[in-house]
Amino acid sequence: MDRKTILLLGISVIILLIMLWFVGIDQVIDALKMANMWIIALAIVTQVFTYFLYTLRWQILNKLADMDAGIVKLLPMVLVSLAVNNITPSGRGGGEPVRAYLLSQSDENYRFEDSFATVVADRALDTFPFVVLAAITIASMALFFNFDLWLIIVMVLAVIAIVAVLIILIYMCINPNFGLKVDGWIIGLVRRFYKKNSEELENQIHDSIKGFQQTMKMLMSNKKGLAYTLTLSFVIWIFEIFRVYLVFSAFGTNVNPIIIGEVFIVACLVGMIPLLPGGLGAIDGLMIVFYSAAGIPASVSAAATVIERLISFWMTTIIGLVIMPYYGSAALDKISSKSSDEIEEIAEEDNAD
Repeated sequence: MDRKTILLLGISVIILLIMLWFVGIDQVIDALKMANMWIIALAIVTQVFTYFLYTLRWQILNKLADMDAGIVKLLPMVLVSLAVNNITPSGRGGGEPVRAYLLSQSDENYRFEDSFATVVADRALDTFPFVVLAAITIASMALFFNFDLWLIIVMVLAVIAIVAVLIILIYMCINPNFGLKVDGWIIGLVRRFYKKNSEELENQIHDSIKGFQQTMKMLMSNKKGLAYTLTLSFVIWIFEIFRVYLVFSAFGTNVNPIIIGEVFIVACLVGMIPLLPGGLGAIDGLMIVFYSAAGIPASVSAAATVIERLISFWMTTIIGLVIMPYYGSAALDKISSKSSDEIEEIAEEDNAD
Protein backbone atom coordinates (compact mmCIF):
# COMPACT_ATOMS: atom_id res chain seq x y z
CA MET A 1 0.00 0.00 0.00
CA ASP A 2 1.59 3.28 -1.13
CA ARG A 3 1.76 6.52 0.82
CA LYS A 4 -0.96 8.18 -1.24
CA THR A 5 -3.42 5.40 -0.42
CA ILE A 6 -2.53 5.51 3.27
CA LEU A 7 -3.00 9.30 3.26
CA LEU A 8 -6.41 9.05 1.58
CA LEU A 9 -7.51 6.35 4.01
CA GLY A 10 -6.39 8.56 6.89
CA ILE A 11 -8.37 11.52 5.50
CA SER A 12 -11.43 9.29 5.12
CA VAL A 13 -11.21 8.09 8.73
CA ILE A 14 -10.82 11.68 9.95
CA ILE A 15 -13.96 12.69 8.02
CA LEU A 16 -15.86 9.84 9.67
CA LEU A 17 -14.61 10.80 13.15
CA ILE A 18 -15.67 14.42 12.60
CA MET A 19 -19.16 13.26 11.62
CA LEU A 20 -19.39 11.04 14.70
CA TRP A 21 -18.26 13.98 16.84
CA PHE A 22 -21.12 16.10 15.48
CA VAL A 23 -23.61 13.30 16.20
CA GLY A 24 -22.17 12.79 19.69
CA ILE A 25 -19.56 10.11 20.25
CA ASP A 26 -20.93 9.28 23.74
CA GLN A 27 -24.39 8.70 22.30
CA VAL A 28 -22.97 6.52 19.53
CA ILE A 29 -21.04 4.43 22.09
CA ASP A 30 -24.20 4.04 24.19
CA ALA A 31 -26.06 2.85 21.07
CA LEU A 32 -23.27 0.37 20.28
CA LYS A 33 -23.58 -1.12 23.76
CA MET A 34 -27.22 -2.02 23.17
CA ALA A 35 -26.53 -3.93 19.94
CA ASN A 36 -27.50 -7.62 19.75
CA MET A 37 -24.23 -9.40 19.02
CA TRP A 38 -25.98 -12.52 17.72
CA ILE A 39 -27.68 -10.52 14.98
CA ILE A 40 -24.39 -8.77 14.22
CA ALA A 41 -22.79 -12.22 13.88
CA LEU A 42 -25.57 -13.19 11.45
CA ALA A 43 -24.80 -10.06 9.42
CA ILE A 44 -21.14 -11.14 9.28
CA VAL A 45 -22.17 -14.62 8.10
CA THR A 46 -24.35 -12.98 5.44
CA GLN A 47 -21.37 -10.98 4.22
CA VAL A 48 -19.19 -14.11 4.04
CA PHE A 49 -21.94 -15.90 2.11
CA THR A 50 -22.02 -12.94 -0.29
CA TYR A 51 -18.29 -13.50 -0.97
CA PHE A 52 -19.21 -17.05 -1.99
CA LEU A 53 -21.98 -15.79 -4.31
CA TYR A 54 -19.59 -13.31 -5.97
CA THR A 55 -17.13 -16.13 -6.57
CA LEU A 56 -19.81 -18.54 -7.81
CA ARG A 57 -20.94 -16.04 -10.45
CA TRP A 58 -17.38 -15.50 -11.67
CA GLN A 59 -16.74 -19.26 -11.71
CA ILE A 60 -19.79 -19.79 -13.96
CA LEU A 61 -18.56 -17.13 -16.37
CA ASN A 62 -15.09 -18.66 -16.40
CA LYS A 63 -16.56 -22.06 -17.24
CA LEU A 64 -18.52 -20.51 -20.12
CA ALA A 65 -15.15 -19.21 -21.40
CA ASP A 66 -13.54 -22.67 -21.03
CA MET A 67 -11.59 -21.72 -17.89
CA ASP A 68 -12.46 -24.34 -15.31
CA ALA A 69 -11.03 -22.86 -12.10
CA GLY A 70 -12.57 -23.98 -8.80
CA ILE A 71 -14.18 -21.76 -6.19
CA VAL A 72 -11.36 -22.47 -3.72
CA LYS A 73 -8.88 -20.97 -6.18
CA LEU A 74 -11.09 -18.07 -7.27
CA LEU A 75 -12.33 -16.94 -3.83
CA PRO A 76 -8.96 -15.48 -2.67
CA MET A 77 -8.66 -13.59 -5.98
CA VAL A 78 -12.13 -12.10 -5.49
CA LEU A 79 -11.25 -11.03 -1.94
CA VAL A 80 -7.98 -9.44 -3.08
CA SER A 81 -9.79 -7.53 -5.84
CA LEU A 82 -12.45 -6.32 -3.38
CA ALA A 83 -9.70 -5.09 -1.05
CA VAL A 84 -7.97 -3.25 -3.91
CA ASN A 85 -11.32 -1.70 -4.87
CA ASN A 86 -11.65 -0.45 -1.29
CA ILE A 87 -8.19 1.06 -0.94
CA THR A 88 -7.96 2.75 -4.34
CA PRO A 89 -9.99 5.84 -5.30
CA SER A 90 -10.90 4.36 -8.67
CA GLY A 91 -14.68 4.28 -8.72
CA ARG A 92 -14.71 0.79 -7.20
CA GLY A 93 -13.07 -0.67 -10.29
CA GLY A 94 -9.39 -0.72 -9.44
CA GLY A 95 -9.44 -4.34 -8.32
CA GLU A 96 -10.95 -5.84 -11.47
CA PRO A 97 -7.77 -5.82 -13.63
CA VAL A 98 -5.93 -7.20 -10.60
CA ARG A 99 -8.36 -10.11 -10.40
CA ALA A 100 -7.92 -10.82 -14.12
CA TYR A 101 -4.13 -10.64 -13.78
CA LEU A 102 -4.06 -13.06 -10.84
CA LEU A 103 -6.17 -15.60 -12.71
CA SER A 104 -3.98 -15.30 -15.82
CA GLN A 105 -0.92 -16.00 -13.67
CA SER A 106 -2.38 -19.11 -12.02
CA ASP A 107 -1.07 -22.61 -12.69
CA GLU A 108 -3.30 -23.05 -15.74
CA ASN A 109 -1.73 -20.00 -17.47
CA TYR A 110 -4.96 -18.63 -18.91
CA ARG A 111 -4.71 -15.76 -21.39
CA PHE A 112 -5.11 -12.35 -19.79
CA GLU A 113 -7.62 -11.20 -22.43
CA ASP A 114 -9.84 -14.21 -21.58
CA SER A 115 -9.68 -13.69 -17.83
CA PHE A 116 -10.21 -9.95 -18.28
CA ALA A 117 -13.27 -10.61 -20.46
CA THR A 118 -14.88 -12.74 -17.73
CA VAL A 119 -14.11 -10.04 -15.16
CA VAL A 120 -15.73 -7.38 -17.35
CA ALA A 121 -18.76 -9.63 -17.89
CA ASP A 122 -18.92 -10.26 -14.14
CA ARG A 123 -18.82 -6.52 -13.46
CA ALA A 124 -21.49 -5.87 -16.11
CA LEU A 125 -23.79 -8.49 -14.59
CA ASP A 126 -23.27 -6.91 -11.18
CA THR A 127 -23.98 -3.46 -12.59
CA PHE A 128 -27.21 -4.35 -14.42
CA PRO A 129 -29.36 -4.99 -11.33
CA PHE A 130 -27.69 -2.02 -9.67
CA VAL A 131 -28.80 0.25 -12.54
CA VAL A 132 -32.37 -1.10 -12.26
CA LEU A 133 -32.44 -0.56 -8.49
CA ALA A 134 -30.79 2.87 -8.86
CA ALA A 135 -33.42 4.00 -11.39
CA ILE A 136 -36.21 2.90 -9.04
CA THR A 137 -34.49 4.62 -6.11
CA ILE A 138 -34.00 7.92 -7.96
CA ALA A 139 -37.63 7.93 -9.12
CA SER A 140 -38.80 7.23 -5.56
CA MET A 141 -36.61 10.00 -4.14
CA ALA A 142 -37.88 12.48 -6.72
CA LEU A 143 -41.52 11.62 -6.05
CA PHE A 144 -41.67 11.00 -2.31
CA PHE A 145 -38.68 12.76 -0.71
CA ASN A 146 -37.80 16.43 -0.53
CA PHE A 147 -34.23 16.24 -1.80
CA ASP A 148 -32.40 19.06 -3.57
CA LEU A 149 -32.63 18.99 -7.35
CA TRP A 150 -28.83 18.99 -7.76
CA LEU A 151 -28.55 15.69 -5.87
CA ILE A 152 -31.14 14.05 -8.12
CA ILE A 153 -29.34 15.38 -11.21
CA VAL A 154 -25.95 14.09 -10.02
CA MET A 155 -27.36 10.60 -9.39
CA VAL A 156 -29.13 10.54 -12.76
CA LEU A 157 -25.90 11.54 -14.51
CA ALA A 158 -24.00 8.84 -12.60
CA VAL A 159 -26.47 6.16 -13.72
CA ILE A 160 -26.34 7.44 -17.32
CA ALA A 161 -22.52 7.26 -17.26
CA ILE A 162 -22.62 3.68 -15.96
CA VAL A 163 -25.13 2.63 -18.62
CA ALA A 164 -23.08 4.36 -21.35
CA VAL A 165 -19.93 2.43 -20.40
CA LEU A 166 -21.87 -0.86 -20.44
CA ILE A 167 -23.36 -0.09 -23.85
CA ILE A 168 -19.95 0.77 -25.29
CA LEU A 169 -18.41 -2.47 -24.00
CA ILE A 170 -21.27 -4.61 -25.29
CA TYR A 171 -21.41 -2.81 -28.64
CA MET A 172 -17.66 -3.21 -29.07
CA CYS A 173 -18.09 -6.96 -28.70
CA ILE A 174 -20.99 -7.39 -31.14
CA ASN A 175 -19.78 -4.88 -33.75
CA PRO A 176 -16.32 -5.71 -35.14
CA ASN A 177 -16.06 -2.35 -36.95
CA PHE A 178 -16.60 -0.43 -33.72
CA GLY A 179 -14.03 -2.69 -32.08
CA LEU A 180 -11.57 -1.68 -34.80
CA LYS A 181 -12.27 1.99 -34.07
CA VAL A 182 -11.57 1.44 -30.37
CA ASP A 183 -8.44 -0.45 -31.36
CA GLY A 184 -7.32 2.45 -33.53
CA TRP A 185 -8.03 4.98 -30.80
CA ILE A 186 -5.92 3.04 -28.29
CA ILE A 187 -3.12 2.63 -30.84
CA GLY A 188 -3.20 6.38 -31.42
CA LEU A 189 -2.70 6.99 -27.73
CA VAL A 190 0.15 4.46 -27.64
CA ARG A 191 1.95 6.13 -30.53
CA ARG A 192 1.54 9.50 -28.85
CA PHE A 193 2.76 8.59 -25.37
CA TYR A 194 4.73 5.34 -25.75
CA LYS A 195 7.65 5.62 -28.17
CA LYS A 196 9.79 2.66 -27.07
CA ASN A 197 8.92 -0.68 -28.76
CA SER A 198 5.52 0.74 -29.77
CA GLU A 199 5.12 -1.73 -32.65
CA GLU A 200 5.38 -4.72 -30.29
CA LEU A 201 2.91 -3.15 -27.89
CA GLU A 202 0.52 -2.34 -30.75
CA ASN A 203 0.50 -6.01 -31.78
CA GLN A 204 -0.25 -6.98 -28.20
CA ILE A 205 -3.17 -4.53 -28.12
CA HIS A 206 -4.56 -5.90 -31.43
CA ASP A 207 -4.37 -9.49 -30.13
CA SER A 208 -5.82 -8.57 -26.74
CA ILE A 209 -8.83 -6.69 -28.13
CA LYS A 210 -9.50 -9.47 -30.62
CA GLY A 211 -9.27 -12.10 -27.88
CA PHE A 212 -11.45 -9.99 -25.59
CA GLN A 213 -14.13 -9.68 -28.29
CA GLN A 214 -14.10 -13.41 -29.01
CA THR A 215 -14.44 -14.34 -25.33
CA MET A 216 -17.21 -11.79 -24.72
CA LYS A 217 -19.13 -13.08 -27.76
CA MET A 218 -18.81 -16.60 -26.39
CA LEU A 219 -20.19 -15.46 -23.04
CA MET A 220 -23.09 -13.49 -24.54
CA SER A 221 -24.07 -16.35 -26.84
CA ASN A 222 -24.80 -18.63 -23.88
CA LYS A 223 -28.26 -17.31 -22.95
CA LYS A 224 -28.87 -19.96 -20.29
CA GLY A 225 -25.62 -19.16 -18.51
CA LEU A 226 -26.25 -15.41 -18.69
CA ALA A 227 -29.79 -15.82 -17.36
CA TYR A 228 -28.48 -17.87 -14.43
CA THR A 229 -25.70 -15.41 -13.59
CA LEU A 230 -28.03 -12.40 -13.99
CA THR A 231 -30.49 -13.96 -11.54
CA LEU A 232 -27.60 -14.62 -9.21
CA SER A 233 -26.64 -10.94 -9.46
CA PHE A 234 -30.07 -9.85 -8.23
CA VAL A 235 -29.79 -12.36 -5.38
CA ILE A 236 -26.41 -10.88 -4.42
CA TRP A 237 -27.87 -7.37 -4.20
CA ILE A 238 -30.75 -8.68 -2.08
CA PHE A 239 -28.23 -10.18 0.35
CA GLU A 240 -26.27 -6.91 0.41
CA ILE A 241 -29.38 -5.01 1.47
CA PHE A 242 -30.39 -7.80 3.86
CA ARG A 243 -27.05 -7.44 5.65
CA VAL A 244 -27.75 -3.75 6.31
CA TYR A 245 -31.26 -4.65 7.51
CA LEU A 246 -29.78 -7.14 9.97
CA VAL A 247 -27.41 -4.52 11.38
CA PHE A 248 -30.27 -2.12 12.08
CA SER A 249 -32.32 -4.97 13.55
CA ALA A 250 -29.44 -5.58 15.98
CA PHE A 251 -30.17 -2.15 17.46
CA GLY A 252 -33.86 -2.93 17.88
CA THR A 253 -34.79 -0.51 15.11
CA ASN A 254 -37.67 -1.45 12.84
CA VAL A 255 -36.63 0.11 9.53
CA ASN A 256 -38.53 -0.41 6.30
CA PRO A 257 -36.31 -2.57 4.04
CA ILE A 258 -37.25 -0.30 1.11
CA ILE A 259 -35.74 2.69 2.96
CA ILE A 260 -32.60 0.66 3.65
CA GLY A 261 -32.37 -0.40 0.01
CA GLU A 262 -32.78 3.16 -1.26
CA VAL A 263 -30.13 4.59 1.07
CA PHE A 264 -27.78 1.70 0.27
CA ILE A 265 -28.13 2.26 -3.49
CA VAL A 266 -27.51 6.01 -3.15
CA ALA A 267 -24.45 5.29 -0.99
CA CYS A 268 -23.13 2.88 -3.65
CA LEU A 269 -23.58 5.58 -6.30
CA VAL A 270 -21.50 7.96 -4.19
CA GLY A 271 -18.92 5.22 -3.63
CA MET A 272 -18.37 4.95 -7.39
CA ILE A 273 -17.10 8.53 -7.53
CA PRO A 274 -13.27 8.19 -7.53
CA LEU A 275 -12.48 10.65 -4.74
CA LEU A 276 -11.67 8.64 -1.63
CA PRO A 277 -10.86 4.92 -1.20
CA GLY A 278 -14.11 2.97 -1.23
CA GLY A 279 -16.03 6.21 -0.73
CA LEU A 280 -14.96 6.01 2.90
CA GLY A 281 -16.15 9.03 4.86
CA ALA A 282 -18.53 10.20 2.13
CA ILE A 283 -20.62 7.01 2.15
CA ASP A 284 -20.66 6.82 5.95
CA GLY A 285 -21.78 10.41 6.31
CA LEU A 286 -24.43 10.07 3.62
CA MET A 287 -25.89 6.95 5.24
CA ILE A 288 -26.04 8.64 8.66
CA VAL A 289 -27.78 11.72 7.22
CA PHE A 290 -30.31 9.75 5.15
CA TYR A 291 -31.19 7.26 7.88
CA SER A 292 -31.63 10.14 10.33
CA ALA A 293 -33.88 11.90 7.80
CA ALA A 294 -35.98 8.71 7.68
CA GLY A 295 -36.74 9.12 11.39
CA ILE A 296 -34.03 6.94 12.93
CA PRO A 297 -32.23 8.58 15.88
CA ALA A 298 -28.90 10.02 14.76
CA SER A 299 -26.96 8.05 17.38
CA VAL A 300 -28.50 4.75 16.21
CA SER A 301 -27.97 5.69 12.55
CA ALA A 302 -24.30 6.45 13.26
CA ALA A 303 -23.76 3.29 15.34
CA ALA A 304 -25.44 1.05 12.76
CA THR A 305 -23.46 2.69 9.95
CA VAL A 306 -20.18 2.13 11.82
CA ILE A 307 -20.98 -1.58 12.34
CA GLU A 308 -22.18 -2.01 8.76
CA ARG A 309 -19.01 -0.44 7.35
CA LEU A 310 -16.83 -2.50 9.68
CA ILE A 311 -18.40 -5.58 8.12
CA SER A 312 -18.71 -4.55 4.47
CA PHE A 313 -15.61 -2.34 4.11
CA TRP A 314 -13.00 -2.99 6.80
CA MET A 315 -13.50 -6.75 7.20
CA THR A 316 -13.37 -7.21 3.43
CA THR A 317 -10.30 -4.99 3.09
CA ILE A 318 -8.38 -6.67 5.93
CA ILE A 319 -9.12 -10.19 4.66
CA GLY A 320 -8.03 -9.25 1.12
CA LEU A 321 -4.82 -7.58 2.30
CA VAL A 322 -3.98 -10.60 4.47
CA ILE A 323 -4.44 -12.92 1.49
CA MET A 324 -2.53 -10.70 -0.94
CA PRO A 325 1.02 -11.80 0.09
CA TYR A 326 0.05 -15.37 -0.89
CA TYR A 327 0.56 -14.36 -4.52
CA GLY A 328 4.19 -13.44 -3.91
CA SER A 329 6.19 -10.26 -3.65
CA ALA A 330 6.69 -10.01 -7.43
CA ALA A 331 2.96 -9.98 -8.06
CA LEU A 332 2.44 -7.49 -5.26
CA ASP A 333 5.06 -5.14 -6.70
CA LYS A 334 3.45 -5.28 -10.11
CA ILE A 335 -0.07 -4.79 -8.75
CA SER A 336 0.89 -1.83 -6.58
CA SER A 337 3.28 -0.09 -8.97
CA LYS A 338 1.42 -0.46 -12.26
CA SER A 339 -1.79 1.15 -13.42
CA SER A 340 -4.77 -0.87 -14.64
CA ASP A 341 -3.87 -0.17 -18.26
CA GLU A 342 -0.38 -1.60 -17.77
CA ILE A 343 -1.42 -4.88 -16.15
CA GLU A 344 -2.30 -6.38 -19.52
CA GLU A 345 1.19 -5.61 -20.85
CA ILE A 346 2.72 -7.22 -17.75
CA ALA A 347 0.71 -10.39 -18.27
CA GLU A 348 1.81 -10.60 -21.90
CA GLU A 349 5.46 -10.18 -20.94
CA ASP A 350 5.24 -12.84 -18.22
CA ASN A 351 3.54 -15.32 -20.54
CA ALA A 352 6.25 -14.72 -23.14
CA ASP A 353 8.89 -15.54 -20.51
